[in-house]
Amino acid sequence: MCQVKVNRAQPLLEGLSDEQERWTEQAEMSRNLYELIPGHAIVSAGMIAYGGAFTSAYRGALETSWVSKLREMKIPHTSGCNLRQFLGDPMKVRQWTVAGLPKDELSVENGIIIDRSRRWPLMIDPQSQANRFIKNMGKASDQGFETCKLTDGNFLREMELSVQFGKWVLIENVTESLDPSLEPIFLQQKIKDSQGWCVRLNDKLVPWSPHFKLFMTTANPNPRYPPEVFAKLTVLNFSITPEGMEEQMLGLVVSLEAPELEEKKNKLVVNNAKMKKELKSLEDKILQLLSQSQGNILEDEVLINTLAASKRTAAEVNQKVREAETTEKEIDSAREWFCPVAFRASLLFFCVVDLANIEPMYQYSLQWFQALVAMGIQEVPATNDKSKRLQDLSDHITYLIYENVSRSLFERHKILFSFSLGLKIQAKHPVDHQELRFLLTGPTGEAAVGEANPTTWLSDKQWEGIRALSALPAFAGLDSFFLKNSEAFKVVYDAGDAHEEPFPDRWNDLTPIQKMCILRLIRSDKLIDAAVNYVASELGQRFVYPPTFDLARSYKDSTNVTPLIFILSQGSDPAASLMSFAKGMNMGRRFESIALGQGQGAKARKLIEEACNRGGWVLLQNCHLAASWMTELEKLCDGLNQEEVHRDFRLWLSSMPSRDFPVSILQNGVKMTNEPPTGLRANLLRLYASIDDRTLDSSKKPEEFRKLLFAFCFFHAIVQDRRKFGPIGWNIQYEFTTEDLVVCQRQLRIFLDSYDEVPYKVLIFLGAKINYGGRVTDDHDKRLIECILQSYVNEHLIEEGSAYKFSSSGLYYCPDATDQAGFVKYIQSLPMNPNPEAFGLHENANINFAQIEGMVIADLFVFELWRK
Repeated sequence: MCQVKVNRAQPLLEGLSDEQERWTEQAEMSRNLYELIPGHAIVSAGMIAYGGAFTSAYRGALETSWVSKLREMKIPHTSGCNLRQFLGDPMKVRQWTVAGLPKDELSVENGIIIDRSRRWPLMIDPQSQANRFIKNMGKASDQGFETCKLTDGNFLREMELSVQFGKWVLIENVTESLDPSLEPIFLQQKIKDSQGWCVRLNDKLVPWSPHFKLFMTTANPNPRYPPEVFAKLTVLNFSITPEGMEEQMLGLVVSLEAPELEEKKNKLVVNNAKMKKELKSLEDKILQLLSQSQGNILEDEVLINTLAASKRTAAEVNQKVREAETTEKEIDSAREWFCPVAFRASLLFFCVVDLANIEPMYQYSLQWFQALVAMGIQEVPATNDKSKRLQDLSDHITYLIYENVSRSLFERHKILFSFSLGLKIQAKHPVDHQELRFLLTGPTGEAAVGEANPTTWLSDKQWEGIRALSALPAFAGLDSFFLKNSEAFKVVYDAGDAHEEPFPDRWNDLTPIQKMCILRLIRSDKLIDAAVNYVASELGQRFVYPPTFDLARSYKDSTNVTPLIFILSQGSDPAASLMSFAKGMNMGRRFESIALGQGQGAKARKLIEEACNRGGWVLLQNCHLAASWMTELEKLCDGLNQEEVHRDFRLWLSSMPSRDFPVSILQNGVKMTNEPPTGLRANLLRLYASIDDRTLDSSKKPEEFRKLLFAFCFFHAIVQDRRKFGPIGWNIQYEFTTEDLVVCQRQLRIFLDSYDEVPYKVLIFLGAKINYGGRVTDDHDKRLIECILQSYVNEHLIEEGSAYKFSSSGLYYCPDATDQAGFVKYIQSLPMNPNPEAFGLHENANINFAQIEGMVIADLFVFELWRK
């Protein structure tokens, strides 16, 4: 008998020796942690109660301040105590990541807060990460899972059933105002009756299941919830972090470039999670068997055999886990090759997302961005040179994002977006944040008493700026240089193109951003030009010239369930161009339009429903005037099913910028701006994008028609762009539209075909007095607009051709082109920023405009860059 016990004891001791070591370590850790519980509990409770709505940076600052207070009050804690360390269960976290929760610290903390908080979570989820995670977790729920919206017709009935039967419920697209009928559920106001716990919902007692769980998400990245919402619910910020975004982009890039690698990686992650869960279960089982054994353990043969079997299985699983982890490291090492592309994509995404801080209509979904990146990767030609392949991918994705985003931006924001891309990417010249702050904000605070202004051409304020800038390391000695050699910088100050003038002495070796800091002080009117040069240097010339408005391209990117949205500016109206496009697509007879306003909602709904069935197009104009109907519009868009809706159906929407416009529609729709582009060159390019060779040859006098049409287009661009000069351009600001030019074009063809000679006086009268002049009210402006048109539309244009100049510099004239390509080639050769002489104005007219524009761009950029 003794020998039997010895035989049993020996393998038992050998098998459990390593367990003893682990248990001893865990026991010691538990004893130490027990002493530190007060401090850890305070930090964790504070984070659960108050930290959920904040970004990762703010949460870190909160934890630091709380830990500092713990130290001050001598409450036991560790210096690095945080929510994950105290309440994070590695097994649960692994389950969550398999279910779609990003691996970054912020997302894991959010998962812990959802798991531990007593209040229902309301998740700020602009990229739908929380949505995906909750849905995947809900599928594993034993009680069932429901997804609904507050706008659903049977919403309250669904809630009653879910509360009663213990389902998990996810309410999507929650607005800033919550349904008051859900108050009892939010506050979990349970009532005890003879049947058990129940809750009063919509004046009805509903049995309360302990398994019921409620989750809510909003796509709005910056919701404005009142304080009482934070008291009732746990608001969580699920906005994607740079680390999480980079990991997702790496997965996307590898899945397209090396699909077998990504597939293997995904399988390993899932299998690893399963094996580690099994290993933990076996280890717990061994401990449980030992703790529950009674009497002499060596006499319990069943227990000994069970322990031995469990230990063997655990050892096998442990070996598999180690092998899988080794394989995973090898795969991760291979995936790292694609990290530069993933990093670039992540940078681009946050450049795009930050645009919403400037204009709320600039909303873009993660799904849209991922689809665009995937398309970009597939468009790049294959090459055997791996390094070149990575560079080609990064470059093409960057331009594709720029091109697609630019078409949805207002003109004043396009250079801002390009400049932001250049700063983020910083390919050639890394930017110092102190220098960037100075560039954007200028000198801050009172300047110390110092040397007096040594120049007569700098104001005292500018001189104070020079002294403030000299405090930065790269500019040390700048003030001293001015004291001794101020005339050297006067050359830059006096130059017409100050942004291209070489700086004196060692200051010419400064980086472009550093030079812009000095330029901001002495020639702020050239800041925009310098920013354009910076973009061209860092990213290339193509990032300086945004793509022209292209309705056909936007239509191509849409589907029958993707709304197309015109973001309007003052005076812009896309209805006519859309109607013309509809006719070109043979949709003229199936095109319906309605201007939204009071009482138009029912009619709009009917038009949409009919068009869905017969494959028509519907334009809902001025959505900003029907704020109360936007919830209904969102519901209609959410209900569009690609399989059920006619493939030709398209929903077109137009709206001025409005916070009431549904974020979900903006994120999923194709957005366009239709305002006249800034600059003479850009205006002409846009006009000729809609003029084809058939139009140019449509008159009986094709040569005269082509030249006079160009003259009218040039006139249109001039009268549009003169507005930027303020009262120097026009005494009153007028909203000229493309329709004015379209009417002139039609009349030009009619009169050329009807008369033997060109009726210049008739054309000038109709153009200057009627089509354009009908908007003009000031007498001086009436004289001016007629003089401008006469200088382009006259007999010299026809007789002299390209020898007849539109301005004193000779840069502007009508080219001797016979097709659209010829005209476009000439227009592309024009300077991006025309000199005032093109408008018949003095050079000084540009200074005030450029200074104001530069400061406006800087102010916008400060708001976008430093909001955090």
